Amino acid sequence: MRSVIRRRRSRHTMSALVCGLDVHKDSTYATILNSEGKIVDQTRMENEKVAAYLSRFDVGKVAMESSTAVAPMYRQLKKEGFDAVVSHPKKTKLIAEAKIKSDRVDSKAIAQLLRMDWLPLSYVPDEESAALREKVRRRAFLVRERVRLRVKIKSYLTYQGLKWSEEYGLWTKKGLVWLDGLGLAPVESYLRLIDVFNEEIKILSKELRYLAKTDEDVTLLMSIPGVGYYSALLINSEIGDIGRFPFGEKLCSYAGLVPSTYQSGGVVRHGGITKEGSRWLRWIMIQCVSAHVRVCDSWISRSYNCLAGRRGKNTARVAAARKLLMVCYSVLRNKRPFYDQP
Repeated sequence: MRSVIRRRRSRHTMSALVCGLDVHKDSTYATILNSEGKIVDQTRMENEKVAAYLSRFDVGKVAMESSTAVAPMYRQLKKEGFDAVVSHPKKTKLIAEAKIKSDRVDSKAIAQLLRMDWLPLSYVPDEESAALREKVRRRAFLVRERVRLRVKIKSYLTYQGLKWSEEYGLWTKKGLVWLDGLGLAPVESYLRLIDVFNEEIKILSKELRYLAKTDEDVTLLMSIPGVGYYSALLINSEIGDIGRFPFGEKLCSYAGLVPSTYQSGGVVRHGGITKEGSRWLRWIMIQCVSAHVRVCDSWISRSYNCLAGRRGKNTARVAAARKLLMVCYSVLRNKRPFYDQP
């Protein structure tokens, strides 16, 4: 079976034909171009028929724009031995924006960019990294939904003119007993939902703790003060292969933690951070740096305190998050635990 896939892959990659796919949930529009950029074929088909269609024309390279619907198509084509790539949607639109937009136009534009090797590619994690990403993101989703339910309870209590004791937290054992004793139907409904979320978060956290113990890169990241097992797993899953970043600033750019720049002639202006790339990595670095400056007197903490006095805590937090991400890069790249600089 492996030899068959290997022969199929070599045959596809030798072909001069390229194909751009505009993939939707149930159907795909395909445009095949030859080496001169002339259209060989254009058609719409069901997603299940794409692999057979590409094989019939002996297509060499295949490209599609990143979206949720693209993931199963990409996995299928890679499994079939095709040289498939995924483009960055925002950057692709900047290059090939058209006044008339249709599936036919989009698929042709993707094919043309692929033929000229101008297609801005998007990183696609392997199956193991993708599975880890899904787990850590799912836990973050569950925690956020639980927080929303707690906010709903507080809002309802405020609406009813009820005040809870400041001696203990509302979500401690005493606080929960007090809430149960109110006999309010909305509060009891929200509490039942919170119990469900608590159980799911507990199960998922147990799985993630086990994964953290067995991953060398995660263990290295946990040597950084302020980075726990969950944060380390999320950072590692979002970065993927650290080798795809030649230096630390590229990783910071991927996290959207670098300042935006406008340059025209001799004028250079810097604005706020770009917020491009992985919003999950950007979010977790902000969380980690807040913990880091509380528990550790490092060069990052000292830099944060100095900048916070001049520019405010928000600006200092972002700058410190960028520095902490550079530390993560160094730890992963050099395979060495964290150590504070003098």
